[in-house]
Amino acid sequence: MGMSSLRDLGLSEYEARAYRSLLETGPTTAKELSRASDVPMGRIYDVLNSLETYNLVRSQTASRPKKYVAVEPDTALDRLLEDKKRELQEKVGQYEEIVDDLSSQLESADPVEEPFWTAAVGPNDSLDLLLERLAAADDEIIMVGSAPARQVDILSGTERIVDELEAALERGVEVSLLVRPDLFESLPEEANREYYERLFHYDNYSARASPNIRTTFELLDGVEVCIEVPHPLGREETFGVIDMKDSDFTADISQAFEEHWAEAKPVGPP
Repeated sequence: MGMSSLRDLGLSEYEARAYRSLLETGPTTAKELSRASDVPMGRIYDVLNSLETYNLVRSQTASRPKKYVAVEPDTALDRLLEDKKRELQEKVGQYEEIVDDLSSQLESADPVEEPFWTAAVGPNDSLDLLLERLAAADDEIIMVGSAPARQVDILSGTERIVDELEAALERGVEVSLLVRPDLFESLPEEANREYYERLFHYDNYSARASPNIRTTFELLDGVEVCIEVPHPLGREETFGVIDMKDSDFTADISQAFEEHWAEAKPVGPP
């Protein structure tokens, strides 16, 4: 990053020059400041009024002619920073309103009945695709398998998945988790406890464990399945994820899940 300037915090060139000159001159008149800062006399009063609005300059009204003094740099910079933060918060609010408005305008087309599939290769892209599909679920999420976050750093990956599951539960999606019992051994005990406490109080959440789980996949709304592809060289990372919409295939997957679910044991607190 290059040398910072007061202009980076929103001041004009004339305002920045006038403020810097005031720091050097001490209390001074507009006319003297115009000469010291090379700000034209025809502009100096507008510039000083603007700096007073920013609370960077104070005027000494008792003196004739009126004198101006610069607010100390640390205080001045803090005030400029607060102004910028306030502007950004207003922008955030405006963008959130736009997103709310657009989300009610833009609707996905009804799902096409013909099969469709896509894929992501590599740990990060695989996790991103999974999170995207979890966010799109309207009615039901079924997660089956060993650690679904093996693809990336296990703690940060699992954290992002739990965030997405919690968001789904909040919007009324039924979430069922069917895992191998040793899944929980791959996470620190305090992380297990935190995830348990975040999810288990939802009535629309249930979790069971079964030693017979061999694959990792997610079944979404009964019509879509995300299948984790293990690394062909046996590395401890996911090679990729295949996302499929195929009603015949998902019907078979759903039936197999129901059979495993019936024999699995409920997961209790860690």
